Amino acid sequence: MAEIIQRDGTWAFDGTTIRITPGLHRSVPLFRQTYGEVSVPLEAIAGVVFEPERKRGRLRMRLREGADPLLQATGGRLPDPADPYRLVVDADRAGVAEYVAEEIRRALLLDQIPKEPTRTYLLPGPPVPVSVRSSDGTVSFDGTQVRIDWADTSDRVKRATGPRIIAVGDLVQVEWLPNSGYEDGFLRFVTRETVFSKLPPEKDPYALDLWGSSRRDLLTALVATAVTARLPHPSTRDAVDRADRPRLAGTLPPSADHHDVLLRRLRELGELHREGVLTDEEFAMTKAAVLRGF
Repeated sequence: MAEIIQRDGTWAFDGTTIRITPGLHRSVPLFRQTYGEVSVPLEAIAGVVFEPERKRGRLRMRLREGADPLLQATGGRLPDPADPYRLVVDADRAGVAEYVAEEIRRALLLDQIPKEPTRTYLLPGPPVPVSVRSSDGTVSFDGTQVRIDWADTSDRVKRATGPRIIAVGDLVQVEWLPNSGYEDGFLRFVTRETVFSKLPPEKDPYALDLWGSSRRDLLTALVATAVTARLPHPSTRDAVDRADRPRLAGTLPPSADHHDVLLRRLRELGELHREGVLTDEEFAMTKAAVLRGF
């Protein structure tokens, strides 16, 4: 067991999993305390490094692209102190920090963990139900649907529409930008019907405008992550998009060749299904859409 305990938190590595526990000191951001303990499997890690400084150093973990719904939802825009994969280390514990980093690197090498993007999430994201009160209203997620209840200070158009309820099946993606304290942020739920909407967050009934306490508004990333974890993995969406691109671009061959194109498309989908890129449900839905298109 390689372990380092600091005021900022604890990292413990048992050879297969890094258990990251946030510290309880008041200097630890509310987001990290609320997000709680994170168990990172070795196969989700792309690398780890210790960055020594004069007074304090930092342990930083880099995850493989597509492994973590938190990083997918936030796009790397979490402030450094709120990043659960970063640990502030006192100067007198630099040796321990380097030892922990070296043990993780050695395990990555021995297990030959690839650095390529993953095809599925390797971390689960926060548990549901989850609810966060923000400056623009309260957003809740129970695993199947998102509900937004507007605040008294929300735009009157939003308040006039009443609570917004969005089923996970209607969602295309979640967009999140933190409130920096200098510029407003937002949490937007993009559906098939609103994918081309250009409404600003303060007017968009599918978005929360984050303009109040940046410390509390940051918690909306919990909901963004929980929803993202239950949407199709980006690799699946990319594969489906690539399959649909020729049809959408209008580059299909003449009608006489449609049969061959159809068979080729179905074979490609079958390969994606066998490789685990598409689930049974996604394969059936995409196959039906391809058949309808032809």
